[in-house]
Amino acid sequence: MKRNSPPALVDTRDPAHADTLAAQIEDLLPQTQCTKCGYSGCRPYAQAIAAGAASYNQCPPGGQEGVERLAKLLGKPVIPLNPVHGLERPRPVARIDEALCIGCTLCIQACPVDAILGAPKQMHTIISDLCTGCDLCVSPCPVDCIEMFPVTGHLTGWQAWTQSQADAARARHEQRLQREASTRAAAEARARERAAARHPAPAPENLNAAAANPATQPASSPTASPAPSPAPSPAANPTPGSGAAGDNEQARKRAVIQAALERARLKKEALAASGLGPKNTEHVSAEVQAQIDAAEQRRLRLGLGDTPAAPQPSSTAEPEAKSEENPAMPTPSQDKPA
Repeated sequence: MKRNSPPALVDTRDPAHADTLAAQIEDLLPQTQCTKCGYSGCRPYAQAIAAGAASYNQCPPGGQEGVERLAKLLGKPVIPLNPVHGLERPRPVARIDEALCIGCTLCIQACPVDAILGAPKQMHTIISDLCTGCDLCVSPCPVDCIEMFPVTGHLTGWQAWTQSQADAARARHEQRLQREASTRAAAEARARERAAARHPAPAPENLNAAAANPATQPASSPTASPAPSPAPSPAANPTPGSGAAGDNEQARKRAVIQAALERARLKKEALAASGLGPKNTEHVSAEVQAQIDAAEQRRLRLGLGDTPAAPQPSSTAEPEAKSEENPAMPTPSQDKPA
């Protein structure tokens, strides 16, 4: 298999070549975007190597051949792959158990190269030809329906991954980053528009007219305070789905999710008994851990968590507390005529 030759050696001691060096280092990385190196992607890792903040032996997908390529570019000795960041292995591909998938979309959010298709509450599927084997979709899955299967036999590292595959994965990752940035910018713009609509700025001519006319200025009083606005009545703003139909729908959703979780638990126990289990559940990135925490919070809101709900205070607690604080205040029984 023909491989692209590494770029020419660049003097790492010259700060003027820092950007060029980082770009050349990134060209030698496999572009799986797996974060096993401790950084959020291949480009941040390349920048860290160029800045001297990271070693060049922290990329398990590149394997020992990847270490040799980086050592040749940097003019440094070849060192073993650091096992703290993972071991060199045959390239795996993710597969989703369609019977267990509940359509939560957490794996879609975690995939760095858009290799998963699906929609909320619909079954998801892996595009095998696009999967880089990064493992990032395994941990966020709340029902443990994703497994990694090796597809390259005994081939590992760069022997199991071509330069054309790396270039395609890099392009998809960059497109994903651009899409996420534009989505965030659009959301921030909508938030600013809503804030401006709620609190419109007064016209400059109105401000000047009000300042020139003292009669329009409100009288100030050190003891005056605005009258509190009455609290809205709960009956005036009913909660959507607060009736019997809404309760039944919530109960149905909880039952469906609980059944899926139970099936996943039984499958997990069977895999553990046979010596198999989920991979790469440790050393996840901060972004993936945040997604896991968000999924757990949603489970708690649906009543699927193990933490019992805090007891609600009784309706008579407040009047009794008021009576204890102010003994002179008559209780409802004292108001009745003899």
